[in-house]
Amino acid sequence: MQFRKLLIGCAFASLAAVPAWGQGGMLTVGLKAEPSSVDPHYHNLGPNNSMAAHYFSRLVEQDERLRLLPGLAVSWKPVGDTTWEFKLREGVKFHDGSDFNADDVMFTIERAPNVPKSPSSFGTYLKGKTFTKVDDFTIQVSTERPYPLMPVDMAQVPIISADVGADVTTADFNSGKAAIGTGPFRFVEWVPGDRLVIERNEHYFDAKPEWEKIVFKPIKSGPARVAALLAGDVDFIDNIPPIDIPRLKGDENVQLSQGVSSRVIYLHMDQYRENSPFVKANGGGDIKNPLLDVRVRKAISKALNRDAIVDRVMEGVAIKAGQLLPEGFFGVTPNLKPEPYDPEGAKALLAEAGYADGFELTIHGPNDRYINDAKICEAVAQMLTRIGIKTAVETMPKAVYFRRASRGGPDNSPEFSFILVGWGSGTGESSSPLRSLIHTYDKDRGFGASNRGRHSDAEVDTLIEDALATVDDDARLKLLQEATELAIGRNQGIIPTHYQVNTWAGKKGLSYTARADERTIAMGVTSDK
Repeated sequence: MQFRKLLIGCAFASLAAVPAWGQGGMLTVGLKAEPSSVDPHYHNLGPNNSMAAHYFSRLVEQDERLRLLPGLAVSWKPVGDTTWEFKLREGVKFHDGSDFNADDVMFTIERAPNVPKSPSSFGTYLKGKTFTKVDDFTIQVSTERPYPLMPVDMAQVPIISADVGADVTTADFNSGKAAIGTGPFRFVEWVPGDRLVIERNEHYFDAKPEWEKIVFKPIKSGPARVAALLAGDVDFIDNIPPIDIPRLKGDENVQLSQGVSSRVIYLHMDQYRENSPFVKANGGGDIKNPLLDVRVRKAISKALNRDAIVDRVMEGVAIKAGQLLPEGFFGVTPNLKPEPYDPEGAKALLAEAGYADGFELTIHGPNDRYINDAKICEAVAQMLTRIGIKTAVETMPKAVYFRRASRGGPDNSPEFSFILVGWGSGTGESSSPLRSLIHTYDKDRGFGASNRGRHSDAEVDTLIEDALATVDDDARLKLLQEATELAIGRNQGIIPTHYQVNTWAGKKGLSYTARADERTIAMGVTSDK
């Protein structure tokens, strides 16, 4: 692992003398990315899921290493080869004082996969499952085949109140009208672009958080977030720019937390349209989509100098990637390593595929979602241009980007041809990205929900589905490894570039346990008072 440049320590100068977090139990947090909605089911996206965890609970919760913990369910167990039973917590109240019971779970699982205009649905966790209410505090979930990951899936879906009604809209949540959960904090207000405010739920069923009130302030610019911390305008920030980490080392006024993420940054390519909208012949004319050819996809992978991306773009605060998860996570295969930089080999593959003179391409990506996302797009474009694929760059805010990337084309198809994306495994194993990014897109069954390149391979699909139905861990591991080796090693269905390493910073006296899922959770910020 490339940790020679990772600096974990304390940071730099001139903080305000009196910490605001000591005043009235309030904590102010500067976030790189605010949620696109308060609706917990609108978009299965990191910033949204992170924020929703404050005011909505799940049946099963996860700690910083993604280990399972009781949530709204106090226990779970298989009661047959294809059925799981969840015993629900009694005595829990929603923020409006109403009682939680099985009806709220049944309402949630009906709504969550069917939110209108969702850029990335929660259906990937719910489709193919039959939920049955046994009594007010018992739920059973059945599948056609054995399914060992049921508790993990139930850790992904926020539970809402049935009292909000079947006609509830995303706008109702954004206004606060329907933002009624059972979580440790209550929603107060959201002013997009300015602040999102929550207050402690004094009737929370579990350990109450330290803070009485949290004010989240979106600060998109990395230097601006650091400046806000140093000026005392905020108490705690996420996504420290890699370039600032060396400067932050050694100052006793700031405490840093750092950890390897379960998120892979990768490239998705249009693999289903012969006439792809942002792929052109040299000079701008029409061309049959070269990305349909695996040799071209492999050439692109060879053209990427991952060491340069890690060392120069990411300032050493990343790990180059050759598959879906870094070492230490379930499903990682020893047979896939990061593709070595080989521009001459890339050119040879292009020539073999009939594109010796290259072609023209546009890479699309967000400019406010991942660490240095726009800079990565620029670096990728330069590397591809060097091997003859003349590549333009277009980046945009994530709220626009994900909608267009998922359903901006005709008939709600993906709009772009070649995109930069990231995926964090909420399950802590490779079944999550395999199911969502690699499996053939199948909306009805919940597969391929974020497969924006529409990669499809029946053999890989079978391996993924078999893995999801295999209870024995050793057997499931082999299936996940084989699926990964075929999807990336043989097919180059996506092109991994690197794994994120994430850094948080707070004023002296504030600590945070770095999370593999990258979430910035105010409950995890503690003071030494």
